[in-house]
This record gives sequence, C-alpha cells and structure tokens, in this order.
Amino acid sequence: MKKWLTVLGLAGLSSVAWAGDELSGANTAWILTATALVLFMTLPGLSLFYGGLVRTKNVLSVLMQCFSIACIASLMWLVFGYSLSFGEGGAWVGDLSRLFMSGMGRDSLSGDIPESLFFMFQMTFAIITPALIVGAFAERMKFSSVLLFSALWLVLVYFPVCHWVWGGGWLAEMGVMDFAGGIVVHITAGVAALVAAIVIGNRSGFPTTAMPPHNMTMTITGAGMLWVGWFGFNAGSALAANGDAAMAMTVTHISAAAGSLAWVCMEKIKFGKPSVLGIVTGMVAGLGTITPASGFVGPAGAMVIGISAGIICFFMTQLVKRTWKIDDSLDVFPVHGIGGILGSLLVAFFASPDIGLFSGFGAAADSGYSIGGQFKVQLIGVVATLVYTGVVTWVVLKVVGVLTNGIRVSQEDETAGLDLVSHEETGYKF
Repeated sequence: MKKWLTVLGLAGLSSVAWAGDELSGANTAWILTATALVLFMTLPGLSLFYGGLVRTKNVLSVLMQCFSIACIASLMWLVFGYSLSFGEGGAWVGDLSRLFMSGMGRDSLSGDIPESLFFMFQMTFAIITPALIVGAFAERMKFSSVLLFSALWLVLVYFPVCHWVWGGGWLAEMGVMDFAGGIVVHITAGVAALVAAIVIGNRSGFPTTAMPPHNMTMTITGAGMLWVGWFGFNAGSALAANGDAAMAMTVTHISAAAGSLAWVCMEKIKFGKPSVLGIVTGMVAGLGTITPASGFVGPAGAMVIGISAGIICFFMTQLVKRTWKIDDSLDVFPVHGIGGILGSLLVAFFASPDIGLFSGFGAAADSGYSIGGQFKVQLIGVVATLVYTGVVTWVVLKVVGVLTNGIRVSQEDETAGLDLVSHEETGYKF
C-alpha cells in the first residue's frame, strides 16, 4: 500500500495537501500552463476536430455542444463536482466538504501548488470527458437532451469514477495505475459513447449512405491542437516541473507518432491508400492509449503502445461500423474506449523494471513490482469501470428521453440539419 500511495503522490493525484509543503513557483507556473493546454484541447481542439468530421448542416451544432458542455461542467465542478471527486468521503464517492470551493483560500495548497490551481487543472478533465461523447451521437440528438445527459452523466459516472481512481477511492486503494485518465476519461467516455450510439440509433441512411467529413482542413487543424494540448493532459498530471513530467511528455509524443503511422499502414494494406483522416485518427488513438501509462513507461514501451493502438483501434473501427453496424458517428468507442482499455492493461507490462529496453521508470519500477499482480489490478479497474459506466449511462439516457420527450430529433429535423433546427444559424454562407 505504501508503494502505491507513493505512485499516486508522484502522479499528482492525491487530494490531500501535505503538511509543511511550501509553494513552488516552478511547479505552479507549469501547471498553470498545463491547465490552459488541457482546456485548449476542448476549446478549440476537439470542437474543430469534431466539427470538420460532420456534414455541413451540423457543424455549428457540434461546436455549440462542446462549448456548452464546457460551461456546464465548469459550474458543476465548482458547486459540487470537485468535492464529490476529491473530497475525503469514502471508497465510492467524496464528501461535500468542498462545495463552492469551501475552505479553499488563496494560500491553500495541494502538494506544493495552490489548491485552486489543482481545482482548475482537474476541472479541465471534467470538461473534456463528456465532450468526447458528443462524437457518438453527432447529427441526431436534441440539444436539450445533450445538455441534460451531460450534466447527469457527470454526476453519476465521471465524479464517482474520478474519486475511485484519483480521489482515494477503492481502486486507488487497490493500487490501480492511471496516470492521466485512461480509465477516468477514455474508458468512461468510450463506453458511454457506445451505449449512446446503440440507444439513440443510427443516423438516417447509415450504413448505406456515405457521410464523409465536410471539412478535413478543420479536422486536421483541430487534431494538431489536440496533439499539442495533450502534453498538458499527460505531462501536467505529474503536477510538477520535473523529470516525470518531461518523460510523460516524451512518451506521449512518441506514442502519437507511432499510432499515426501504424494506422495509415493498415489503411494502405486494406484500402490501397493512406488517408488524412486515418493519420489524425491514429494520432488520437496513440494519445488516448498512452494516457494511463504516460507517467510509468519509457520511450521504447511507448512506441510499442502507440503501434498497438494504431493497429487495434483501426480494426475496431471496422468492426463497430461494418460488422456490428453501430453508428458511433466519430468513432469514440473504438478510438478512446478501446485505446483506454488497451493502455490501462499494457501499463502493467511496460511499467515493469524486468523487460530491459522497454521497461518503465520511476516509482512504479521498484523491486517489488509484479506484472501479474498489477495486471490483475488493472483488469479489475477496467472491467468495473466498463460495467458501471455502461449500466449507468443506459439508465441516464432512458431518463433523459422521458424528461425531454424523446432524446432524438425527428426525421424531418435530422434531414434539415441541427444547425438550423436547433440554433437557426448556418455554418457557411454561400
């Protein structure tokens, strides 16, 4: 137990401020920067990435959904989200001691950075997670339903799982390794996306009608922003300007590059030509898969993780859409969900000090490390999160459907496009 408390401490994921710590200007400056980078991932990175992938008539609706979720998640985090996630509480959820940042002043510390900064950094994770799910039901879900679903999902899924892993809950006590959100962010968002796509149903015309991205320039611009912003996501999770942050940034970049190239190689083999959409999707797969392992593995291990992500996530996109015929519109589950699962399991191997060039580093790589024992812990964390998220997301969607008189827009509205139907605006004037 002491070993894993040390790991969590190095990962910067403890909600308890250590007595006697003094403010570190260097660490504070870096986490201020990282916080801005993670918010940059959603606004504008994810917004542009998703916006370019949908059809012209729905581009504003996707941008609006991402922007609105950022606003809702921020206020919920202030009122009770931070407290439920990082309050002491118990094994399952935090307490209400930090409602409205209660007891948190300008000089309050979390480790050696201001607690208000830790609050803000973690808020950006709560923002991007429900925003990721938007890609599953793009072009067919009512705006009111999107907002209500996102709010309820944060309360019932994200806040509890965040507490389990990062807030001292039962998975943290077991010693689960999730440096920057493979379980907390990517598995929860990916599984919720799959459930949402099934419950809401396919877009009209899927899978026989082609629905290509309307603006790949917008998409690749957003993808570049995601790549850069992800350095704050992963390296910032060290909560310090130190070697752990530097290595986390390095392995993040390596995995993204490896995932991109692996994906386009698969496209070349299967379809004869690599695509721009493929290279950016492979990048996201590489980034999502390295996220839980980024603070525990070395560069060679990161390369293998990235290659694995590019190959496995590529085949999962084909399986979901072509075999299962599930319209996860922007491939949230096969990229983020499968990537989060894959990375959360592979970290057990590549964090080991016993595999030579591919071994991990830092607190996880000590003499008492057991690949088998850690893999069991990781598997429990993955399965528990998958099942809990799937069941609760299904319930939330059903409740939202009742409260909003149907979660999906009408056939006529879907044909007209959500930009006009929901917002009386269009993305382009021709």
